[in-house]
This record gives sequence, C-alpha cells and structure tokens, in this order.
Amino acid sequence: MGNATSCIRVGHTGRSGNALHPDRSCTGLNKRGRSTFSETLYSAVHFFSGLLTRLQTSAPTIRTLSTSRSHSQSLPRSLWKLGRLNHVAIAVPDLEKAQALYKDVLGARVSEAVALPEHGVYTVFVELGNTKLELLHPLGEKSPILNFLQKNKTGGMHHICIEVDDIKAAVTELKEKKIRILSEEPKIGAHGKPVIFLHPKDCHGVLVELEQA
Repeated sequence: MGNATSCIRVGHTGRSGNALHPDRSCTGLNKRGRSTFSETLYSAVHFFSGLLTRLQTSAPTIRTLSTSRSHSQSLPRSLWKLGRLNHVAIAVPDLEKAQALYKDVLGARVSEAVALPEHGVYTVFVELGNTKLELLHPLGEKSPILNFLQKNKTGGMHHICIEVDDIKAAVTELKEKKIRILSEEPKIGAHGKPVIFLHPKDCHGVLVELEQA
C-alpha cells in the first residue's frame, strides 16, 4: 500500500476539477509492478496445471491398486505354503571324490553316504550355513540318477528341495492346478519325511522336490 499511495500526489485544481493526478515519475514502477504480477500469475497457473496433471496420472494407479487389493482379498487362501530352501541336489559320477572335495578342499561338514533303495540313490549331505547340498549317486540299474549321468557325464545340479508346511494339501492343490507329480503319493525321503517331486516341464525346466517341514 505504501508504493501505491506514493504514486498519487496532491495537485492544483485544473479545468477538469481533479485535485489528484498520478505522479508521472511512478510510471516505471507501475510497469514493473504489472510485470511482477504477470510473472506471479504465470507461476501459479503453471504450478496448479502441473499438480492437476499429476493427480490425473496417479488416479488410475490408485484405482488399480484398490482393485488389485479387493481382488486379492476375494481369492481363496491356500491351505499350504512354501517354507525355506532345504537343499540343492547335485548328481555326481564319483561319490567319494565329491565327498573329498567338499570335506578336504572346501572344509565343509560332510555326512556319510546313505543308501535309499526306494529312490535308487546314495545320498551325502554337505552342511552349509543357510542350507545344504545333497550329493546323489546311482543305486541300481533303474536309478533316475544313472539316466541323468548318461546325459551329463561330469554330473550337475539335479533338483532343488523346498519345505512345505502341509504336503498333503500341497498334493491336492497342485493336482487341481494340473501340475504333474512324479508319484501318486508322497514317499519317505532322505530326511525320513514325506516328499514329492514336481515334473520339470511344469516348473520351467527345474525338477522341484517338496518336503514336509
């Protein structure tokens, strides 16, 4: 208000009868005032325009998240769930050499070999900090590991094993979802617990073993 008042001065009463006239020395200030006002108005319009655009862009995302949450809440909960990685199994053509590698060279704790005739394998477990390795060697002419080693002469990763909290419920649901299981019923595995194997073609090329936790 001080600047606006200083731009008006008392003058003499002319023929027009006006006693107040704008001070011509303030013309430049008025121009600058109009310029500052225009810049402020432009900045405000630009800010709210950008804000409106962001709100319009985020609105579909908010609706999508809301729809996703409501959809997930409507899905029936599974009666079983995956647990931790129990072990990674490696087929080896020479079990004693493999044991020596992990025990004598790498310094890991290595178990003795255990025969599992029902599965056609000898197994050795290598203890790690967060999981285990299972070394597999053929037992008998019908061993699945024998077929694997005929295709992979030097050995290699055979399968992964993941724990589940309810293997019977897992079997039922996986069959409903058309996931092939390599046995009709769970068998007792190397840890003395029920296990099943899922067909690798249904698991992106990986043979998956599920073990009751």
